[in-house]
Order: sequence, then C-alpha cells, then structure tokens
Amino acid sequence: MRFLLVASFPGSLIKFRGPLLQALLTKGLEVHVAAPDLSGAEEIRCELAALGVTLHETGLKRTGTNPVADLGTVLELWRLMRRIRPDYVLGYTIKPVIYGSLAGWLAGVPNRFSLVTGLGYAFIGEASGKRGLLRKLVQRLYRFGLAKSRKVFFQNPDDEELFRKLDLLPVAVPSCVVNGSGVDVTEYSVAPLPYRPSFLLIARLLGDKGVREYAEAARLVKAQCPLASFKLVGWVDDNPDAIGQHELDEWINTGALEFLGKLADVRPAIEACSVYVLPSYREGTPRTVLEAMAMGRPVITTDAPGCRETVIDGDNGFLVPVQAIDELASAMIRFIEEQALITRMGRRSREIAEEKYDVHKVNEFMLGEMGIQ
Repeated sequence: MRFLLVASFPGSLIKFRGPLLQALLTKGLEVHVAAPDLSGAEEIRCELAALGVTLHETGLKRTGTNPVADLGTVLELWRLMRRIRPDYVLGYTIKPVIYGSLAGWLAGVPNRFSLVTGLGYAFIGEASGKRGLLRKLVQRLYRFGLAKSRKVFFQNPDDEELFRKLDLLPVAVPSCVVNGSGVDVTEYSVAPLPYRPSFLLIARLLGDKGVREYAEAARLVKAQCPLASFKLVGWVDDNPDAIGQHELDEWINTGALEFLGKLADVRPAIEACSVYVLPSYREGTPRTVLEAMAMGRPVITTDAPGCRETVIDGDNGFLVPVQAIDELASAMIRFIEEQALITRMGRRSREIAEEKYDVHKVNEFMLGEMGIQ
C-alpha cells in the first residue's frame, strides 16, 4: 500500500508531520512525500530519506495566485500520482488540499483525504479589496477541491462549522475534528520556571498573529513592571499581512521586545519563559501553544477559533478578546502579581497536553479515520 503526503512547505514535514510519516511506515505502508523546494532543504531531505520516505519535488508556489502556475501544479501532481499509483493521498494547507484532491481524483487515487490546518490570510479580516477578491477565489477553489475528497479533517470545530455554513464542503463529504497536529510530550518535556517573569511569543511576523498587540501590551506592562521581559521568536514572512522591518526595529530599539529571530529549536526559548502568549486572530490549532503547554507553561491566548481550544480560562491560562491590548496587558500583569498562578496553571497545561494533544494519540485517530489499521 502506498501513501502520498502533499505539502506546500518542506520545513513542516519533519516538525509537523514527522510522527505521522513514522506511524505510516510502522504500519507497513510505502510512504511518499511531494513538496516544493526540497533541493534547498538538504537536512530535511536526508532526515526523510533516513526514515525510508521517497521524496518528490514539485513546483508548487505556497503564496502565489497565478492560475496558470497553479494549473501546472495540478498537472504535475496528476503525473506524479499516475506514476507512483498511491492508494492514499493526504494534502494539508490550502493549495495541497485543493490541488492534491483534484489531482488525486483525476488520477484515480481511491482514498483522498484533506487536512485543513487553518484558514489563513484570505479568511481573516475585512472581505474588501484584494483580500475580498482572494477570499471569493479561495472559497470557490475549496468548494471544487473538497468535493473530490473522501473525508476532510479540521483542527477545530469553528472551521468545520464555517466550511459547512459557507457550503465549501458538500453535504455528502464527511468531516471530523482532530486535536491539531499534536505534540511529542517526551520531546517537549517540563522545564523549571525562570526566576524573573518572562513572556514569549513564537510566530511568523504577521499582523493576524497578534504581534502588534503583543508589542503594545509589552510596552504597557513594562511601564508598570520594568523587570518583566518580553521575547519574540519568528521571521518576516512573504505575506500581504507581514509586519514591516521598520516596525520590528522600532520595538527592538525602544526596548519593548527582545527579538530572538528564527530558531530551529524553540525549546530553549520556551524554557526561558514563564508564560506563553499568542494573541492570534484565528488558528487551526496553534502548534507553539501545544509545545509550551507540554513544557509546563501557562498560556494567554485569544478567545478565537483554534486558540480557545487550547486554554480553559482560569485553569491553564487566560483567554482575552481578539485585538484587546488592555485585556492582554492585564492578563500579563496578573501573572506578575500572582506568580503562584504560573506554577499551578503550568502544571495543568502539561496535563492537558498529555491527555488531549499527545501526537501519537492524534495520529492514531487520524489513521483510524482513514481506514489504516
């Protein structure tokens, strides 16, 4: 039996899907991966090859909107599937979901699955101008592509409900919700808390990740609690909603944030923080939150789709409204003033990570839903 995983970003294959690939191999499947830019990702290629995964480089453009190029992607994936004849295909993120399902249908792949890991730029914010046009296009493509799926996985119930409400997912196509991408609770183990209150955000530097709100809340809190530190891990992304370099420089120069850049391993950054913060406008299920929970950190995040799935307000952290800077700052100050909360809520985060988000439990559920025993 052959399984083909279609991705849009090679960096996600090990971090987000490595345990899933390993689970498939353990069950005796021949595993293939199709993704762009593999030739420039030597370490990832070597790691996947060492696992026994067969790699196929594609020309898929993750952020492009050229219909001719995207049609070429469908044809490229169709040729690949006609050649390797997979029994299963799974695409995740927008383009692999849409074009992978379509190509799989055209190629006669019997078991076609899609994983919606989040809605992205086109679905967040006002539906006007270029964003509005993009939203209409993406919705039409989703409606067309998902009709060719055998089953669709979502990472939170709000996304599933929205797709049903907008008729992006045909009634005849079943769907279910999985607990995000999961986290390896042995790899991300509990670490001692630092002595000084320290907050951390790990994210692509996009407006809808709440980076601006985090920076402004940090400025407000530091005015009252100068000893508190606020760290930011991430990188400027090729996205219409990207934070400008000038904004980032201003936050650094004024001392509001300490910028750590892009890290291959975020565990030391999480270990050095007391509280993890993600003021995102919407997520699938945020992987960085799961990592912080597994390492015993309380979480401040928004009462938004995907984010609110990870936090029980007042139990393992606090939920604040989207774009609510004052409420975000107040939640931070509460942790500074009541530091016993950090220990108690951090312990609960670890318990929830073990019970709900263990990557092996998540993957076993997904494979069962795909009929892979």
